[in-house]
Amino acid sequence: MKQISFRILGPLEVAVGGQAIPLGGPKPRMLLAALLLQPGVVVSTDLLVDVLWPEAAPRSAAANIRTYVHSLRRRLAECDADLAERIQSRASGYILTASPDELDHVRFDNLATAAQQALERKEPENALAHLDRADALWRGDVLEGLAHDHTWDPVVARLDALRLAVQERRLKVRIQLGRCAEAIVELRGLVAEHPLREELWQQLIIALHAIGRKAEALEAYHQAERVLRQELNAPPGPRLREMRAKLMAAVTAKPVAARPVQRAPVCQLPLDLPDFTGRDDVVDKMVGLLRARRESGTPSVTVLSGAPGVGKSTIAVRVAHTVRDEFPDGQLHINLAGTSSTPRAPMGVLEELLHALGVTDAGMPREERERSALLRSRLASARMCVILDDAGSAAQVRPLLPGAGACSVLVTSRVRMPDLAVATAVDVDLLPEEEAGKLLAGIIGEHRVAVEPDSAADILRHCGYLPLAIRVVGAKLTHRSGWTLRMLASRLRDERRRLDELRVGDLAVRASVTLSYDLLPPDAARAFRGLGALGPVTFPGWVVAALLGREEADEILDTLVDAHLVALVGSDGTGQPRYRMHDLLRCYAVDMASEEETRPAVRRVLRAYLGMAVEAAQRMPIHFFGIFRTDDHDPGPLPLDADYLLTDPTAWLEGERHTGVAAIALAAEHGFDDLAWRLAIAFTPYFDLRGHQDDWRHTHTVALAAARRAGSVTGQAIVLRNLGQLDLYLDAYTHSLASFDESLRLFELAGDELGAAIAQAGVGTVMRIRGDESALDLSQAALARFVAVGDKHGEAVVRISIGMIWMKKGCYATAGRWFDDALELSAEIGDRHREAHALKRVALLHQHRGNLAAARELMQRAIAIFDELDDDHCVGYANQSLGELCLHSGDLAHAQLLLVNSLSVHRRNGDRRSEAEVSELLGELHQALSQPERARRYAERALEIWRELSARPQESALAVRLQEAAESTYGVVATA
Repeated sequence: MKQISFRILGPLEVAVGGQAIPLGGPKPRMLLAALLLQPGVVVSTDLLVDVLWPEAAPRSAAANIRTYVHSLRRRLAECDADLAERIQSRASGYILTASPDELDHVRFDNLATAAQQALERKEPENALAHLDRADALWRGDVLEGLAHDHTWDPVVARLDALRLAVQERRLKVRIQLGRCAEAIVELRGLVAEHPLREELWQQLIIALHAIGRKAEALEAYHQAERVLRQELNAPPGPRLREMRAKLMAAVTAKPVAARPVQRAPVCQLPLDLPDFTGRDDVVDKMVGLLRARRESGTPSVTVLSGAPGVGKSTIAVRVAHTVRDEFPDGQLHINLAGTSSTPRAPMGVLEELLHALGVTDAGMPREERERSALLRSRLASARMCVILDDAGSAAQVRPLLPGAGACSVLVTSRVRMPDLAVATAVDVDLLPEEEAGKLLAGIIGEHRVAVEPDSAADILRHCGYLPLAIRVVGAKLTHRSGWTLRMLASRLRDERRRLDELRVGDLAVRASVTLSYDLLPPDAARAFRGLGALGPVTFPGWVVAALLGREEADEILDTLVDAHLVALVGSDGTGQPRYRMHDLLRCYAVDMASEEETRPAVRRVLRAYLGMAVEAAQRMPIHFFGIFRTDDHDPGPLPLDADYLLTDPTAWLEGERHTGVAAIALAAEHGFDDLAWRLAIAFTPYFDLRGHQDDWRHTHTVALAAARRAGSVTGQAIVLRNLGQLDLYLDAYTHSLASFDESLRLFELAGDELGAAIAQAGVGTVMRIRGDESALDLSQAALARFVAVGDKHGEAVVRISIGMIWMKKGCYATAGRWFDDALELSAEIGDRHREAHALKRVALLHQHRGNLAAARELMQRAIAIFDELDDDHCVGYANQSLGELCLHSGDLAHAQLLLVNSLSVHRRNGDRRSEAEVSELLGELHQALSQPERARRYAERALEIWRELSARPQESALAVRLQEAAESTYGVVATA
């Protein structure tokens, strides 16, 4: 087995065979860190959830943790199969096993102990060797770059304290061995980093004095004295004061303290924009925070992060100007160039800051740590506001921060900085529509916006409410007074040229985005380009993995989110986060992508969606009477946590509804016709259950054209059958019959008996509703086909349909046998949905026979099942039947409640036939309640619908009843 090393004394790292291996994004790395801090101990899942999601854990937290563990184990196994067993699951959590030599922090502890034992044995050279090896294990701060959980504090604090103790002991031994020059170099760095640690100052003074640099030793004492008084308001300890007395005796010339130079307060703030608009909530929040910290005497650090062009720097400058009088010692402004190709190093920035604070070149420390310590000392007694603009990382900012005092630092960055623990994070979002409108009006003049308000709204929408884009169009319109807003809106409408239009002078959205894009790692840049090709949709996290052809890509998504190139916009019904790209970022991504790259990436995403949609349809609690997958179904790999995502398949389909509809159009647009029609039929069970008939129509129009282009007879047959069903729901019987007939022909041509049975059942249903005598023969023929292919679900459906034909003929005994057979068969195969339908029909049979009590009981049982299956559509129809029963049994209050609810469902679903039936029943109800006007309005609405549907028998019967009611109520003859 290859040698492995787990390293936390610095950035988290795992090396196998001497080579570091990739660990994934922040979440897997934090999980591994939590396990490494307690090696050999089971870390509970609850604790890991708190570590990974300190504010609010998603519903999928446990599943996500399993995914992260799987990812870590896979990465270890790629190096050596046996290494995967280092991380194991237990009943209550997870455990990491490793030997002491494989853990750098345990090796460090052991080396420190060995050094102490060597010193006790009077073996300084041996002790120094152990101490050198221990110090060499450190590559930075403990778990540098990771956001620390509060539960880690004791371990991290212990390691930090032990590190400092080892460094002190190591330097003390060096000085004892006469290696003072080497020790002085390191001691200067350590006192700059830990200026309040008197032991370090003592060692530095001893080392300088030992090699004859007595003046420098005395200066070191004075420096220690200044730091301790400024930061602790305390004099040096007795040991340091004793050393000073010895030094004073040895130095003949007492140094004369330089007189302080009075300096005017420095103010480097850029101009506060006169047309600054909105952002009151952000500005007020930040001003309040700065004032509160200033009054408490503690420094404040605020990081404003957001997408390119969102206005972070403008807000920081506005806040600094607002509180300028409260920071009388000055305001500093430094551009860190974090998004440039050459971000500024802290060393150079510190020099600029110290120069601004009056430090001369002669007094400028040579080391970064010394400069940082001097900056902290200067800021500790000052009241200053510092803007660090365009920061690239927390590491770039950290050396520039105050350690004490009442200074405030405003950091702007395009990336989030969770590893800057001392900072308050403020996300800067897009402008609200109203504030965006005020900004545009403030630039071009309110009169131009008032003249063309609709075009102004279009411009703002095309700009995506991004302040930089609004300023660009505002500048264009200001310098082109002859342009109308309508003309510019028209030019912005074309996404392919939109970014070209959003440029004026040195203001350009494209250039701004490029700065962020150029900083992305290659895989993140590829994902960014691929996401642009998906269109203006929200998407779940697993889509990024599908785009890249990976099992998981959480770290890539985290990179894009932290860079504000992808936005977290909420969660869906399954608790999964949803993401979206800003429209202008999407346009940029499309511009940067090539067809050769995006086409296969889009296909992978569409295949994954197909696999998920088919699996969700398969798991839905209601058996769909139709075909949503074919035998040659070939989806792509499912996401790693597909089982969890589909725990509630209907909720998953609800969450993906709009993205799924867009995916069907996207598939057709890219020429993936086979995927287009397959995706459409996979979503149909959900459209049917929830009554999303507009989506159903739109997707199947696209799907039918795609199936025809692909030359798929089966695809055309399925899509036409579904369209026939949709038209049946909408009472468009002519169109429905045409679709069912053509579907039947195509199924027979393809030799698909199951499909033919479903289509033929649809033809029979249309004929039954129309009162055509052929309905019985057609339904029995469909039944024979279902029996032949062994589809008992379809058999139950058609048995109910045949029973309804006999019931309509008045042959109640025969109808009852067919309903009973369907009920028995549904129970046998566990089809609760079909069982409820059979119960409903048996209830109607009892109603026709006059047994209202039994009818009502059975109808309530049916409604309970529909309710249990979350089928609002069928609950609406069952409420109609139960409402009719209550009406005829005299329970008018209950009848009214049921019928009004049912009418609402029918109107939402576009079922006009049922709407007419319920309107008639409500007319009867209000007639019984002696409310003739309301009764007449409902009846007239029903009559109007019957006429539109060309339902002559219903129209004639209702017209007669209306006339009779009018004669009895008003004594006049009504005209209908």
